[in-house]
Amino acid sequence: MSFVIRTVSRTADGREIIRPVTLAKDELAIGRDASNDIHLADLAVEPFHARLTRTPNGRIRAESKGGLGFTVDGRVTKLTDIDPATGAELGFGGHLLTVSSDGDTVIVRVERTGAVSDAAGDKDERTAFTLAALLPSKRTGAWTLALLVLAAFLVAPLWSWASYSHVKTRPAGFHADITWSSGPLSSAHHALAANCQSCHDKAFISVEDTKCISCHTQIHGHADPRRQVTATPPPGFGKSITNAFKVAFGKPTGQRCVDCHTEHQGAGPMPATAQAFCTDCHATLKARLADTKIENVGDFGTAHPQFRPTLVVSTVGEQPRLERISLDARPTENNGLKFPHDVHLSKVNGVARMVQTMSDVFGGHRQGVGLDCKDCHVKTADGVRFLPVEMERNCQMCHSLGYDRVGGTVRTLKHGSVAQAVADVRALGSRTAVAPSMLAGRRRPGEPPLASRGAVPVSADALFTKGGACYDCHIIDRTGDASTNGWRIRRVFQPMRYMMKGWFDHKAHGTQSCASCHNAGASKSATDVLIPGIGNLDDKTGMTCRSCHGGEGSASKVPSSCAMCHDYHSDGQAPWRPAGEGPHRVAIAGLRKP
Repeated sequence: MSFVIRTVSRTADGREIIRPVTLAKDELAIGRDASNDIHLADLAVEPFHARLTRTPNGRIRAESKGGLGFTVDGRVTKLTDIDPATGAELGFGGHLLTVSSDGDTVIVRVERTGAVSDAAGDKDERTAFTLAALLPSKRTGAWTLALLVLAAFLVAPLWSWASYSHVKTRPAGFHADITWSSGPLSSAHHALAANCQSCHDKAFISVEDTKCISCHTQIHGHADPRRQVTATPPPGFGKSITNAFKVAFGKPTGQRCVDCHTEHQGAGPMPATAQAFCTDCHATLKARLADTKIENVGDFGTAHPQFRPTLVVSTVGEQPRLERISLDARPTENNGLKFPHDVHLSKVNGVARMVQTMSDVFGGHRQGVGLDCKDCHVKTADGVRFLPVEMERNCQMCHSLGYDRVGGTVRTLKHGSVAQAVADVRALGSRTAVAPSMLAGRRRPGEPPLASRGAVPVSADALFTKGGACYDCHIIDRTGDASTNGWRIRRVFQPMRYMMKGWFDHKAHGTQSCASCHNAGASKSATDVLIPGIGNLDDKTGMTCRSCHGGEGSASKVPSSCAMCHDYHSDGQAPWRPAGEGPHRVAIAGLRKP
């Protein structure tokens, strides 16, 4: 036997929609629970209210399973047998079930005849157990919420901005326009946290460059504006779409300060500029600026030219001549000095032995060690660079300039003044008080002491000729100046910075030893440029920058973008600076002239 359940619903215009379901079984469950064969969503119906079964005599029995009954043709009962030939109408709350038969098939028509009900009144079960009946409709709620959002995040912030747009510093407390902020200011601009209008002076307009320049008055441009326009590649498809949106919303499309300096990204330093901001132009720069001296740069790890440090190529005259020379050319530096690093860094020669005997000067007995780089090279206070080596501070502990002894006091020559040194030696006359280390032809092993050889004529020339104190360290020229006995010592220039177009921080590399980057132990001349090169990708000869640093997206080395070493804003090194602001003036500012 089978049952056919025909569920009837009506449209707004009264048209019936019948959904039939055939069940091949001998029993039907009726109730409010969704697991019943006939589900009646009505609180007047029990979860498992009744059941319909086929009796052996062919009749249909309707039997209540709970405490509530049902109606049969208007009469309330809990049990009834229905003759399929005549049928019957069963009432369950607001639903009417009409039972009939068609042969062996029992047809049950289910139709809602009125409002469903419960003890509290006529309600739909879908709303009886929710707050829907107590809340406004979805449409009303949506409009109400939209208005609240506009009030809280548009009207209130606008009112707050307008109220304090004329004051320099806002009073403490909550201000509604803080809801528009994407994050705290960086440490560089933290002092402006209560002064939003210092940058945002116009509503719904991005921060303009004029607001930045009003404070950063000393910031230079990146390059000659005309050349910069030529160097900028035409926008691609994506950039064109972005520019179209900017124009539509009244936002500038050119290069702006905020394109690089992104604020409200956190309370620490500003995020570094993405490499693409630079390589958009510099990766193919020569294709648009054929006369540029700048090489194309795409990535530090794969497409970056060799370093070109600024070197002193000549010390003739008052000002040195500086040039930027690629390290690939193996350049030399003429800084006015004669200095062999290998002799001073040896661990087995006389210098090393002297260090052992001068434990009080070098901070303890260092047997078999010799000099270290730090014994002569002193870091600046910030640890970024090293101070120029000074005779009095770094050299004189070993290289004495004493030339006479008066009682218990040793008289020393004044370093850096040739005329004074000549005058001091001339004042001795024929005395033998000049220290042997000062004189050319000093006593060699096996020779008697100077004192036993009688009076030795003293000449200032002994200081400046081969073997003399000045000759061993300085480049000396012959002149006609009588005050200096015809001698001139070339001025010494010690750059504190070689990479004038880039930035290098020694403090950040404090975990490395000096020798890991500077091969000073093998240098026999002061003209050697002891700067590590960038290193080719297959370079296995020694430590280079690429040994540790890779491109911006490197996973195996230190990710190094353009902003790590380069500043977007040009300084006084820019070749297009006006006269008097050229590269020599600024470069010399970083040099020491004894």
